[in-house]
Amino acid sequence: MATTLVRPVTEPAPTAHKAPALRHFGPNWYAPVMGTAIIANAGATLPYQLPGQRVACQLVWALSALALAAVLTARAGHWLHHRDQARAHLLDPAVAPFYGCLAMALLAVGGGTLIVGKDLIGTDAAVAVDAVLYTAGTAIGLTAAVAVPYLMVVRHRIEPRQATPVWLLPLVAPMVSAALGPLLIPHLPAGQPREALLLACYAMFGISLLATLLMLPLIFGRLILGGPLPLALTPTLFLVLGPLGQSTTAVNQLADAAPQAIGAPYADALGAFAVVYGVPVMGFALLWLALAGALLVRAARDGMGFAMTWWALTFPVGTCVTGAAGLARHTGLTAFSWLAAALFLALLTAWLLTATHTTRSLPRA
Repeated sequence: MATTLVRPVTEPAPTAHKAPALRHFGPNWYAPVMGTAIIANAGATLPYQLPGQRVACQLVWALSALALAAVLTARAGHWLHHRDQARAHLLDPAVAPFYGCLAMALLAVGGGTLIVGKDLIGTDAAVAVDAVLYTAGTAIGLTAAVAVPYLMVVRHRIEPRQATPVWLLPLVAPMVSAALGPLLIPHLPAGQPREALLLACYAMFGISLLATLLMLPLIFGRLILGGPLPLALTPTLFLVLGPLGQSTTAVNQLADAAPQAIGAPYADALGAFAVVYGVPVMGFALLWLALAGALLVRAARDGMGFAMTWWALTFPVGTCVTGAAGLARHTGLTAFSWLAAALFLALLTAWLLTATHTTRSLPRA
């Protein structure tokens, strides 16, 4: 009689103990990538260029690319070993909006590849890299722009006092696609491919702009009725500058690309639209910058300490730099050139301060 040996079935080992440092590594870590990439992108497109400035921008772009690779790897490990925590992040109304940062990090580094990275890796390689990152970033951004509001409606339980500018993050991602898509237009075949990308960028401009207009009253109403944000969240007020500066950048970038993609009279009309839209929006951005700056000073006096929310002082301000630079190109006004330079100095100061504090805090993360 044959004897059958039955081996005990072993349960799969729990993964909670694996890579414990990654358990709380959330999507907010894409913000430093965005904040670093915008330094290179804005610095390379300033109306004023100093000796060595482009080389410095190339180094910062390379740093942002390395940071993107590191964060993507860490986030992959987070999803692999801590799926329960990853799902909890999606169901957390304070964390879920940061999934928009993934899209913007991919787009910002991809755009920088064509703006300054091509000097290091060649134009053909830069186009290929940007095409991949732009496609992935746009797809993720459009998905987040639908998925995060959907979760907010059906799964998150939110009270009016919880409204913060962080809610804008998934809605701004399509605007970043609209602003950086024009970089790829000259590398597409002439005719319908170029026109299709141009009009797709305008469609994403509309998606982001109208969604932002729906969200901003909730955020401003929270401030008026509920008072200042908690100290740690005060820097997130600068996130409102993101859709303002990025939309101004988008219309100017699209106006630059329009003559190569679409015929008259639309190309001329789009050039005029860049100024007619961009100037008043930049004016409102400066108003909000003053308000947010005053509240930031108040929070600092009340003892605001360092938090990852400080990265909100970088990318949104950088979009105002590129927006002002675009207006300088299309109006010829020296005032916009000076504004772009002044905002870039503020951006650089904020980045140096935030990056230094972040580096110091890494051992404790």
